[in-house]
Amino acid sequence: MVVMQSCAEADAGHIDDGLSRINAFLAETQPIKQRWLDAELHRHRGSLLLRRIPAETETAEAAFQNALAVARSQRTKTFELRAAVALARLWRDQGKRNAARNLLTPVYGWFTQGFDTADLKQAKDLLDELSS
Repeated sequence: MVVMQSCAEADAGHIDDGLSRINAFLAETQPIKQRWLDAELHRHRGSLLLRRIPAETETAEAAFQNALAVARSQRTKTFELRAAVALARLWRDQGKRNAARNLLTPVYGWFTQGFDTADLKQAKDLLDELSS
């Protein structure tokens, strides 16, 4: 719900409102340890930060790294894949193609089925681009 609302706000041009909503939710759930959505929240936060100020990538990269760390700690492979794709895209755009490919390849390689899903199709397309 929070992710959808923040994305809707961002799509309406209210990126700061979307970021505020995500930051508030992360702060609210921290004390009660309800963290099952944290990886996705950090990933969306990174995406919104890039939309707000595309040239300031450090904070967005940190958000993607947080998303990746949370997904790995929770062993949520789909969220790990989404975070890896987001970070790999950023690195690709920064000219770090090898780092992007090295990050994404093992995550994508973990999957043995579901290759027709949007997440795996996006990852495969990005890997193909990085390998060319």
